[in-house]
Amino acid sequence: MKTFSFFLGFAAVVWVLVQFSKTYTQLIEVPLNYINAPLDKSISDEKPDHVDLQLQDNGFSIYYYKIFNPGLTVDLSKARETEDNLVYRLENHLSEIEEQLKIDFEKSRIIQEEILIPFQFKKEKMVKVLPNIEVNYAVGYSASEPVRLEPDSVKVSGPRKIIDSIITVPTRTIKLNRVNQDLNGTVEIDTSDLGMLSFYENTVNYYQEVSKFTEGSAEIPVDVINVPEGLNLAYFPKTVIVYYQVNLKEFDNVSAADFRVVCDYESVSEGDDYMMAQIVEKPGFINNLRLNERRIQFVIKR
Repeated sequence: MKTFSFFLGFAAVVWVLVQFSKTYTQLIEVPLNYINAPLDKSISDEKPDHVDLQLQDNGFSIYYYKIFNPGLTVDLSKARETEDNLVYRLENHLSEIEEQLKIDFEKSRIIQEEILIPFQFKKEKMVKVLPNIEVNYAVGYSASEPVRLEPDSVKVSGPRKIIDSIITVPTRTIKLNRVNQDLNGTVEIDTSDLGMLSFYENTVNYYQEVSKFTEGSAEIPVDVINVPEGLNLAYFPKTVIVYYQVNLKEFDNVSAADFRVVCDYESVSEGDDYMMAQIVEKPGFINNLRLNERRIQFVIKR
């Protein structure tokens, strides 16, 4: 039984070697990969994804192509342009194709003579870049101005339909914690889901001045506006306290005269006995304002 099994296996191996040594003609699909697309053109999704290779070779080579399926890289910078297509003539690049596919064109040939790649001319425009940067400051630190980008807009090109729908593009998300010094760095533009577009710049710089901040307060009189003529209105409290954050360097430049707090009598709903106080004037360099009291009680004297 062992002898029989040995000769049976040996015969099978010999048969396989004989069969694979024979010459066959086989049609094989070679996948295409495109590189160096012109920046002013958008390649259509309907571009050919393969060419047909008629391969005449022994079974071992054909089996190799069937298993590993090597692809062909098409350099579009070497293609000829027509009205609607880029034309890549295969016969003009036979040596490159032979080197990539490891074939001999004396025994094989590509069925297609040329590859037609449809395209559309791209439209260009400047698109605003929005910072997607979350800044958490260390205790006692803050910033007077938001994060600034440089450049704040980038040139984008792509199919007209897509370009016309794009208004802004965000940066990738960055989260910065316990910040206590000026920000200065580089962030990538988030181009995910925008593969049809070409960005002339893929990164922008971000900046922000970070300073030591302190909290201040000021007692401000409440002004009531739009009170009907002849209406005797009494309200309480007459003053409120405004709390604010300010750059330590600007602390001495803030005074109570820089603020104005008002209540609009016209905004009072029927049956209410209070008005809402609002800050309508303040210095431009302070932030995080709040009032110790927003509800101002009132009565009408007869």
